[in-house]
Amino acid sequence: MRPALQLVAFDTCDQLSTDLRKAAKDSVGPYGFDSFSYEFSRAAPQGARSMADSASASKATPEFSGTNVHEAGVDEPDIVKTDGRRIVTITDGTLRVIDAASKKVTGKLAIDNGYDADLLLAGDRALVLSRGGGTEVVYDSKMPMPSDPELILVDLTGTPRVISRYQGEGTLVDARQTGDTARIVLKRTPRITFPQRPSARTAEDRTEANQRVIDRAGVDAWLPGWKVTTGDTVETGKVACNDVRRPATFSGRSMLTVLTFAMSAPKLDGGRPVSIVADGDTVYGTPGSLYVASDQRWRLDRFPGRDNRTVPQQTDIYRFEVAGAEPPVYRAAGKVPGFLINQYAMSEWDGHLRVATTDRSASSSAVRVLKTDDLTQVGEVTGLGKNERIYSVRFIGPRGYVVTFKQTDPLYSVDLSKPSAPEVTGELKITGYSAHLQPVGPDRLIGIGQEASTEGRRLGTQVSLFDVSDPAAPRRLAQHHLANAYSEAEFDPHAILWWPATELLVVPISGAGALALKVSGSGLASAGEIAKGGQPDAIRRSLVIGDELWTLSHGGLQASRLSTLAPIAFVAN
Repeated sequence: MRPALQLVAFDTCDQLSTDLRKAAKDSVGPYGFDSFSYEFSRAAPQGARSMADSASASKATPEFSGTNVHEAGVDEPDIVKTDGRRIVTITDGTLRVIDAASKKVTGKLAIDNGYDADLLLAGDRALVLSRGGGTEVVYDSKMPMPSDPELILVDLTGTPRVISRYQGEGTLVDARQTGDTARIVLKRTPRITFPQRPSARTAEDRTEANQRVIDRAGVDAWLPGWKVTTGDTVETGKVACNDVRRPATFSGRSMLTVLTFAMSAPKLDGGRPVSIVADGDTVYGTPGSLYVASDQRWRLDRFPGRDNRTVPQQTDIYRFEVAGAEPPVYRAAGKVPGFLINQYAMSEWDGHLRVATTDRSASSSAVRVLKTDDLTQVGEVTGLGKNERIYSVRFIGPRGYVVTFKQTDPLYSVDLSKPSAPEVTGELKITGYSAHLQPVGPDRLIGIGQEASTEGRRLGTQVSLFDVSDPAAPRRLAQHHLANAYSEAEFDPHAILWWPATELLVVPISGAGALALKVSGSGLASAGEIAKGGQPDAIRRSLVIGDELWTLSHGGLQASRLSTLAPIAFVAN
């Protein structure tokens, strides 16, 4: 049993600043809080709308696909959204509204700092999430620093217009939407100025100099602030000391804040922040829970050159309960050994959270089961993929599927029906690997990744159809390989379209349009390639509205016949 983490409040600002300085001094290295930056994938698979969504839709609105998301009923930010009548995109710093019937752009809105942005859609409102760029380390120089994240609430009735802007501090981790309620997770590194050209010669001396800088920092260096602009009205605020929670141990190198906004409200407000002195990299949401995980990977590069195998590899997980439009309520925290690959490495089912991690110090991977009420561990199965790491995970009800890879690709089938005693029931070894696993019907999985030689050399995009009906003997029924190709879907499952009504799978291929496959119970058949046509660059997303397939590139949107893939129209940006 591994004990759960506990969160408590700080009694005073003095206690907060004292504890944060102490923890930060233990976490800082010769180059500040980060020697290197890491990119963490925000994965999510796609599908058609749920039956409940379809039943509530207007009869005049054709059936349409939604963003490929991890959990039904929980939307995720992406560069395109549709409600079946209009398509809303955010590309190249501009929000565009396209009428699906007339195939015309009906509105454009330039978004400041919108070149790295996603959006959420609820009724006649869009919420644009601009990552800005954040500031992980502040130096004493005159160089311009990246901007902070912004949330922009846009009215889509008539010409799109900005209602409110929320400017936060730090970096945007991720967001989830249930109904018209959006919950945004921000991470703020303390605004502490470290010497850009330290005079100390050794890494240890530079670390000590940085620790002295931390000793002089006030509490405001950590507390997140915000500004909301609505018309000519500007509101500002900062998280209060007694609203910050802390686990028993923490690094002091960042603070997580979860914001809650009703997208139907007249304007944005301060987001009713809930803050924790913790790191966070991965967000996973269900209709009733929001999880934020930190895999502590930063510890590996605190001192370059040290033996990283001796560094404890651990993922901390925080669970919040979510309901309606209320702010999330903290319920539990826990920890597991190893690192996550992405949000799909977590799954809540039947009162338990399943977590798959790779522990490099143990040279293998594992699946662990935690109780959702307190995140204490109740079961585990270890030893997956010796000397390999996880490339993809998918949990479906009482079963889990884990792909590890180094030279060949074992697909493990894991029985999780008994939480206290999970077990590997089957294993399939093939060349290459699946970077994402997509359910495509009962006992069928699509794997999207790379084919590889027996020595592990990547050979191009690979789509595999797996039969997982027999837990003891998963099988690959079919394979489609494109030599020397790769797909955005390999690292961002939002790029995948799975349309069950016609059994159509669409996967974008870099520089070559998109691959369309018909998926049957026993095989894969080419439905043709969707050419770029009038699209000057790579196709990035696909969606269905009625009997039309729409594909998005930076150049615009192309409409094609769903039945034949023949182009109908191109709507340029």
